[in-house]
Amino acid sequence: MDGGKPSLPLVYQAVQALYHDPDPAGKERASVWLGELQRSMHAWEISDQLLQLKQDVESCYFAAQTMKMKIQTSFYELPQETHIALRDSLLSHIQNLKDLSPIIVTQLALAIADLALQMASWKGCVHTLIEKYSNDVTSMPFLIEILTVLPEEVHSRSLRIGSNRRTEIIEDLAFYSTTVVTLLMTCVEKSGSDEKMLIKVFRCLGSWFNLGVLDSNFMANNQLLMVLFQVLQRDETPTNLHEAASDCVCSALYAIENVDTHMPLAIQLFQGVLTLEAAYHMAVAREDLDKVLNYCRIFTELCETFMEITVRTPGQGLGDLRILELLLICAGHPQYEVVEISFNFWYRLGEHLFKMSDPGLHNVFRPYIQRLLHSLARHCQLDPDHEGIPEDTDDFGEFRMRVSDLVKDVIFLVGSAECFSQLYSTLKEGNPPWEVTEAVLFIMASIAKSVDPENNPTLTEVLEQVVLLPQTVHLAVRYTSIELVGEMSELVDRHPRFLDPVLHYLMKGLREKPLASVAAKAIHNICSVCRDHMAQHFQGLLDIARSLDSFALSTDAAIGLLKGTALVLARLPLEKIAECLSDLCSVQVMALEKDSSNGKSSDPTVWLDRLAVIFRHTNPIVENGQTHPCQKVIQQIWPVLSETLNAHQADNRIVERCCRCLRFAVRCVGKGSASLLQPLVTQMVNVYQVYPHSCFLYLGSILVDEYGMEEGCRQGLLDMLQALCMPTFQLLEQPNGLRNHPDTVDDLFRLATRFVQRSPVTLLSSSIIIHIIQCAIAATTLDHRDANCSVMKFVRDLIHTGVSNDHEDDFEVRKRLIGQAMGQHGQQLVTQLIHTCCFCLPSYTLPDVAEVLWEIMVFDRPTFCRWLESALKGLPKEMSGGAVTVTHKQLTDFHKQVTSAEECKQVCWAVREFTRLYR
Repeated sequence: MDGGKPSLPLVYQAVQALYHDPDPAGKERASVWLGELQRSMHAWEISDQLLQLKQDVESCYFAAQTMKMKIQTSFYELPQETHIALRDSLLSHIQNLKDLSPIIVTQLALAIADLALQMASWKGCVHTLIEKYSNDVTSMPFLIEILTVLPEEVHSRSLRIGSNRRTEIIEDLAFYSTTVVTLLMTCVEKSGSDEKMLIKVFRCLGSWFNLGVLDSNFMANNQLLMVLFQVLQRDETPTNLHEAASDCVCSALYAIENVDTHMPLAIQLFQGVLTLEAAYHMAVAREDLDKVLNYCRIFTELCETFMEITVRTPGQGLGDLRILELLLICAGHPQYEVVEISFNFWYRLGEHLFKMSDPGLHNVFRPYIQRLLHSLARHCQLDPDHEGIPEDTDDFGEFRMRVSDLVKDVIFLVGSAECFSQLYSTLKEGNPPWEVTEAVLFIMASIAKSVDPENNPTLTEVLEQVVLLPQTVHLAVRYTSIELVGEMSELVDRHPRFLDPVLHYLMKGLREKPLASVAAKAIHNICSVCRDHMAQHFQGLLDIARSLDSFALSTDAAIGLLKGTALVLARLPLEKIAECLSDLCSVQVMALEKDSSNGKSSDPTVWLDRLAVIFRHTNPIVENGQTHPCQKVIQQIWPVLSETLNAHQADNRIVERCCRCLRFAVRCVGKGSASLLQPLVTQMVNVYQVYPHSCFLYLGSILVDEYGMEEGCRQGLLDMLQALCMPTFQLLEQPNGLRNHPDTVDDLFRLATRFVQRSPVTLLSSSIIIHIIQCAIAATTLDHRDANCSVMKFVRDLIHTGVSNDHEDDFEVRKRLIGQAMGQHGQQLVTQLIHTCCFCLPSYTLPDVAEVLWEIMVFDRPTFCRWLESALKGLPKEMSGGAVTVTHKQLTDFHKQVTSAEECKQVCWAVREFTRLYR
C-alpha cells in the first residue's frame, strides 16, 4: 500500500471478495490486501467516503471497523487540527447509519468513545452527546450505545491513554453519571416495557456500575433499581432481558465490594436479591435452566460481596446467613452446572476461614460445608445406565475434578477423618446402588491423603475391604476404588503388611484394558511413597517395565510406571543398581537401535521419553569418591542416542526429546559424564550449524552448569558458546527475528546466565560478551514471558557479579570487566529499559526490570543517576490527542524515588506507578 490511494470501486471489489468469493484463496488475498489498506494513511479518507456512500452493510461494516481500529492504534497519524472534523463526521455517520445494522452502530460507537477518550479538547463529551440527541427518540438507541461503550473503553488495553488522562476522564464521567442514569430512567418511562430498549438500558447501567463511578446514595433511591428487580421477579420476563438484568445486578454487587463505603446501596441490593428466592423456585418448576443459572450467578455474587461481613458478624444485619441458604438451595438443583457457579465463593470462604483459624467461627460455618459436601457427592454420581469407567476428559469429568479440588480445600472445616468415616459408614450400613458407591469412593479418594494414617482403624478397614472387592462389581466402582488405593499409599508405608494384597489387587487391574492406566498410576503412587518397602518387589516392577506395551496403558501411565520403578531402583544396594538399570533401559535401547536402522520413517520419541524418565528419577545416594553406578550404563547408551540424534537431526520435535533425554542422563551422573562431553559438544555444534534447534542451547546450559567450575573444561565450553552464538545471532537478526524465535532467545540467555554463574571471568574476558550484551539490550523489548524473564535474569546476574563481593580471588577482575561493559552499554541499556517498561512490556514483567535497574544503581549510583535522567528526557510528554502524559514534577519525582531507593522493592513500586502514566 506504499503507492497512491486505491480507488473506491477497487476497495468495494475487495470487500465483496472477502465476504462472497467462493474460492478460499480469493478470500485470503482480499483479506491481506484490505489489512494493508487498514494500516495505511489512506484508510482514514477511504473509510469516511465508504460510510458516506452507504452502499451496503458489508462495506459500511468494514469502514466502521477500520475507523475504530485507526483511532485505537494510529490516532497519532492525524494532526490535532483535524480532530474536530473527525468527531463531527463520525457523529453524522452514526446518525445516518443507525437503521442499517446494529453491529455497524456498535463499531461507530466504539470509534466515537475511543476518540473522546484521546481527544483532550473535547470537554464534557457526555454532556454534549446527551444535549444533542436525547430529545430525538430515533437517536436514543445509538446514544445509549455510545454511553455503554464509553465507560468500558476507559480501561481498554488497546488504548494507551495513561493514568493522568484516565483519572481526568473518570472524574469527568463521575460528574455526569447522575445525568446518564436520569436519561436511562426517562428512556424506560417513555418506552414502557419495550424489551430491546430495556436490554440497552440495563447494559448501559451495568457498564457505569463496572467503572465504579455511580453515586451510591443516588442509586439506592433510584427508580431504575426497582425496575431492575421487578424484571427479575416477574415470571414472564423474556430470556434475553432476564440475562441483561442479571448481568446488571451482578455488576452492581461487584461495584460495592467495599461494602462499608456504599452502605445505602448495599442494603438495597441485599434486600432486593433476597426477594428473588420465590422467582428462583418458579424457574426451577418451569425447568427454565437459563433463568436458574442467572439467579445462581446473582446469589453467588451477593455472597462474594458480603463474604467479609458474613464472617465478621455471622447472623447479624448484613451478615445474615440466609445468603448461604440461597447457595445451598442452588446446590440442590439436579443440574451440576448450577452448583458449579458457586465454587469460587466456597473456595474463598474456605481460604478466609482457614487464615482466621477461629474454632468458634468454624463451628458456625461447619453445618453449611457439611450440606455442601453432601450435595457435591450426589452431583458426582454417574448415570445409573453408564457403562465402563468414568470419563475424565468430558465436561462432567472436568466438573468432578473441580469438585475434588474444592473438597480438598474446605475439608478442614468438617475434619478429614470424621468425614472419611461418615462416608464409609454410608457404604457399610446401607446397600446403595453402584453409582452411589462410586461417588462416595470418589469423594473419599479426594480426602484420603489428608486423613492422618496414625491409629486410624477406619482407614485400615477401608483398605482391607477395597482390595477384596470382587471383579463382578461395576467397572466404574473398581476404577475409582483403584484411585482410592493409590491415594492411601501413606497408610501402606506405615503398615507394610498391606503391600502384598494391595499390589495383588493393582496387578489385577493392570491386566484389564479399561483399568490398566489407573492401576499404573496407583502403582506409581505406591512406589513413590513406599520406596524402601518396594525394593523387595523390584523384580516384579522390572518384569512389568520390560513388557510395558503388553498392557493397554496411556502414554502418561506408562511413563508413571517407569518413574515409580526408577524411584525404587535408586534404593537398591549400589552394587545392584548398574545391572538393574541396564535391564530397565534395554527394551528402550533395543527399540532405538532398531529405529536407527529403519532410517527416518519411525518415531523414536516414545523410547526417548521413557529413557528420560528413568534417568531423571534414578538418583541413588553416592558418597564422595565412589563411582556413580549409572555412569557405565549411560556410556553404553550414548552411541545409540548419538545415532538417533543424527538420523532425525532435521526434526525439531525428535531432537528436542533427544536433548531432554541427554539432559537427564548428564544430571543423573553429574561429573561422571565427563567422557561424553567432547563428543556431545562436537555433535551439538555440528548439527546446530545446519538446524538451529533451540534445545541445543538449553542442553549447553546444563553442561555449563555441571562443568563450568572445572578449570579444564572452561575453554572448551566457551568455544561451544561461541560456536552456538554465531548461527543464533544470524537467526535473531532477521526481520522480526526476536519475536519469531522466543524459544531461542529464552535458551540463549539461559546458557549465557549459567556461564555468568559458573565462570564469569571466562565469559567477560571473551570477545563474544559484547555481542551477547547487544543482543540482550535488543531483546528487552520482547513481550514473551519466558524469553523476557531469561533476558532480564542474564543482565541482572551479569551486573551482580561486579556487585557481590563473595571474597573470591577474581572479584576485582569481575568488577573491572563489568565496569568496562557498563561504560560501553550502560546508557543504552537504561534508556532501552525505561522505554520498554513504558511501551512494550506487560506489568507482570516490571519486577524483573526493576531488579536490573537496582543492580545497575548499586554498581555505580552517580553514573546511573545521569543515565536515568537522560533516558527520562527522551520520553514523550504529551499524547497525540493533546492530553498531558507526564508532568515535569512526575518525572523529577520518579527520578528521585528510584535514585534514593534503599531496596529493590522501592524501585519496583516506583516503576509500576510511573509506567501507568503510559498505559
